[in-house]
Amino acid sequence: MEVGNNIKSERGSWTFGGDVANTFVDHVRNSVPLYEEGHDLVCQISDFFCQNDSTAYEIGVSTGELLNKLATHQKHKPKIKWIGIDTEENMIEKAKEHCSSHQNIKLIKDDIRLHDFRKNDFIVSYYCLQFVPERHRQEVVNKLYDSLNWGGALVLFEKVRGPDARFQDIVTSLYNDFKENNGFTSDEILQKTRSLKSVMSPFSVQGNLDMLERAGFKDVTSVMKYICFEGFLAIK
Repeated sequence: MEVGNNIKSERGSWTFGGDVANTFVDHVRNSVPLYEEGHDLVCQISDFFCQNDSTAYEIGVSTGELLNKLATHQKHKPKIKWIGIDTEENMIEKAKEHCSSHQNIKLIKDDIRLHDFRKNDFIVSYYCLQFVPERHRQEVVNKLYDSLNWGGALVLFEKVRGPDARFQDIVTSLYNDFKENNGFTSDEILQKTRSLKSVMSPFSVQGNLDMLERAGFKDVTSVMKYICFEGFLAIK
């Protein structure tokens, strides 16, 4: 099934592996509202938490586009240790290309559920946790919270469900219009939805807030919102 940008996937079988890395950047730019603006915002937020001796993570680094922007934004602090983690070898290889100009970036192929995180000041999860199985998601957020130094921050961007059925219908319709306006055909939109069955399971806004609170985060605010996409800043 064609889901756009020459990416094919079967029902309930979306994957970031294979050849997806080759066209992923174009695909996600056309699929996620305010994608570039979100990157810029994350870079600006990093100013409040990244010192020159900090360790900082991006989980689900994909092609390394955001991590490269963060390291460039903070290039006046060359001793920051930037670490990007992804489970897909092809994504890590693309990330190495994107991040090749920064000696202080380390890219690791690993499962965040198993990774031994260093103590750190800043973690970015840019549309990543929604792909972690629900049964493991709280465990992952607990792990991220525990790894942060006191005063450190998790920046969490997620697709979110509507708070009730009526709002969910509205946001789904608006999001489909957004994708159609960005060049996806109706068939590609439908096939992408089918491919994400059992693969991506967003929580509601409240569901994300509850998950963060259970992990230990008390100070949480929304920093960006567009239809069914939201960014949260959570400080330990």
